[in-house]
Amino acid sequence: MQDIITDEVLAKAAEGDIAAFESIYKATSGFVYNVAYRVVYNAHDAEEITQEVFLKVYKGLKNFRKQSSLKTWIYRIAANSAINYAKKTAGESRRRDDFRSAVDLRQVPAGTAAGTPRRYEEAIEMLLKVLNPDQRLCVVLRSIEGLSYREIARTLKVNINTIRSRLKRARSKLITVRKEVVGDEM
Repeated sequence: MQDIITDEVLAKAAEGDIAAFESIYKATSGFVYNVAYRVVYNAHDAEEITQEVFLKVYKGLKNFRKQSSLKTWIYRIAANSAINYAKKTAGESRRRDDFRSAVDLRQVPAGTAAGTPRRYEEAIEMLLKVLNPDQRLCVVLRSIEGLSYREIARTLKVNINTIRSRLKRARSKLITVRKEVVGDEM
């Protein structure tokens, strides 16, 4: 991404050049949508969050000081927007107590062959739904997007130990859910 988005493109976009901003959008919108989707697990909501993120990016580019990479800066905006959206809508959709019913691996379609990518994707989606938005985002950034603990901490502007703690709690919760659903056979 950094090769595509040069300092010249950033400068032009910050001055309001739509074509320059469009190149930033094209280079980064995929991962913004993926982060948003992995936090809210709703395509419409992820699209809405993505639009919100790029409005913030467009308005904030003139203040971007390159203290972090553009990717980290946009990740931070995407992550915070997705978490805020998830927290805002959490009460509207379901309570945390209802998470176990949402994570029944037996709901994976019976006709889906074992080991298919679709089945794994559905299982991952169902498992991630049991986590709170902060934990889910850390898992997504670490395990799916491949960021290091330090990069996640910088992106979310929290202490690295907070990231470690969130990931540990998330893993613990996922193990508990797996044991409840599948049993100790694994």
